[in-house]
Amino acid sequence: MKPPIPIELRFELNGEPTTVRCAAQAMLHEVLRLDLSLTGTKEGCGEGECGACTVIMDGEAVNSCLVMAAQAEGRKITTIEGLGLGHQDGLHPVQAAFIETGGVQCGFCIPGMVLQAADTIRRIPDADRATIRREVAGNLCRCTGYTKILDAVELAALRMRAAPAAEWT
Repeated sequence: MKPPIPIELRFELNGEPTTVRCAAQAMLHEVLRLDLSLTGTKEGCGEGECGACTVIMDGEAVNSCLVMAAQAEGRKITTIEGLGLGHQDGLHPVQAAFIETGGVQCGFCIPGMVLQAADTIRRIPDADRATIRREVAGNLCRCTGYTKILDAVELAALRMRAAPAAEWT
């Protein structure tokens, strides 16, 4: 069996130009975790069913376990580690709301959940609770029962609607 062929990727990661060498067949979540040590991106299922690997790519939430690392070439990627950069206290309003409402428990699913919530609020700023529930349905959580998560997304959306967009993008 031949060893994997390495490739070199260039993309923007959490606002910074990034170059990484990785196996041509590597998935994005593997490169983020193993090659770049960004462990907030988790692998829960490897099939795009749980959302633990959610990242923002070119402004949209994606399951990084379904994205070949090579597809990141030239893209803008935000992980949970970069979401709060430039915000007061280093927290995006969604992150702050999750903390305030107790929307975190074991923490395994929360990075992906927070990124999905941020994308939902960006796309549907005045989403009601039923819409939020549908939007985060692809992100599985076994600890919280979702009530506190939904509370967090509603709180973040309320705050983000009240603030100038430049403060929360």
